[in-house]
Amino acid sequence: MGSRIGSSELQRFITHTEGTISPKGVAALYGRAEMLARLPLGLQRRIVSHARSEDYMGFVVEPYCTFLAYEIRDEVAATRLLPPGYRLIPTAMFADDEPRACAILGAFNVHASVFWGARVELYLIAEDTRTGMLTWVICDYESNTINYDPGQGFSASTTDRAVVTTSHAGEVIVDVRSRQRPNALTMTAPLATGAMRPLDQRLWVDGNLSVDYGGRLEHADSVPFGLVFDPGEMTRALELPLETVEVERNTFGADFRADAPFSVACFPYAQHFLTTSYPRASPIRDRRSLEDAVRSLAAEAR
Repeated sequence: MGSRIGSSELQRFITHTEGTISPKGVAALYGRAEMLARLPLGLQRRIVSHARSEDYMGFVVEPYCTFLAYEIRDEVAATRLLPPGYRLIPTAMFADDEPRACAILGAFNVHASVFWGARVELYLIAEDTRTGMLTWVICDYESNTINYDPGQGFSASTTDRAVVTTSHAGEVIVDVRSRQRPNALTMTAPLATGAMRPLDQRLWVDGNLSVDYGGRLEHADSVPFGLVFDPGEMTRALELPLETVEVERNTFGADFRADAPFSVACFPYAQHFLTTSYPRASPIRDRRSLEDAVRSLAAEAR
């Protein structure tokens, strides 16, 4: 399924998204976020509630972000990490693959209006029983830059090592280790062994319209938020053969997931998103509304 966004519209949307991001602005925010992290959580949340803007911020995921899907072997333990109103739902990363209840681990470099660096995030894929929306629930993460989540507020870097990169030999290399928790991911995968395959659209398009926080990141007042993006960026990705992917160490979610991934996806291009600085409910609920939003923002960027 190809994108229905025109080439010129996409270029304007990408230019607008990139234009919202300033290295100088991110540098200035880093010190402020570290100061805010020292405040009590209740005060942090009050500051955030008064500082929310109606404007979107840019969020650009760099090429070669890699996702590993693990089957959940202990659904009771995994469900404990979900916020109220969610249930685990089977899914697959690629179209026509067998759906399974799964946890997905994403490793990527990102530059955004409010932070710039490397991240590994652990997601549970669930359905919001109130809306029927498939949702990526972020349950844990490690990052070498500033962070904000509803459960723990602002924080600085959480890692001792944060490498998400590629080599001249055509390998994805990930080596991320937490300074604060047992979380670690060390893996390599040769890109040349991969082949582009269609992605499951409910997971990658609908799911990115509803993102929430669970586990230690959850807070009762938080609401699901959505991303604005050209769905064409979620049409296809490299499927990396499991026998060529070497996961030397992965401790994220080890108490409830299978030992080895059942699917690995890699995006060999940048993905451009607009979202709110802090979680805010989005009225966009389907692909058509998403495309309309992209066109509207592209038109404003003329």
